[in-house]
Amino acid sequence: MLKDDIKKAIDNLPDDCTLEDIQYTLYVRQKIEKGIKDVENGDVVSHTEVEQRFSEWTV
Repeated sequence: MLKDDIKKAIDNLPDDCTLEDIQYTLYVRQKIEKGIKDVENGDVVSHTEVEQRFSEWTV
C-alpha cells in the first residue's frame, strides 16, 4: 500500500532529517515509480537515439 510504503521511507530517514529531506525522498520515489511505469509501457528511448539527439544539440 502506498501510504505504508511512504511511512517506511520516512521511518528510514535519520531522526534529525529536515522537511526538505522528506520532500526529496518522496520526489525521488515518485520519479523512480514513473520511470518504471514508462519502461513497462514501452515509453523509452534507446541509447542510440539519445546519442543521436545529443549530437544534434551539440553541433
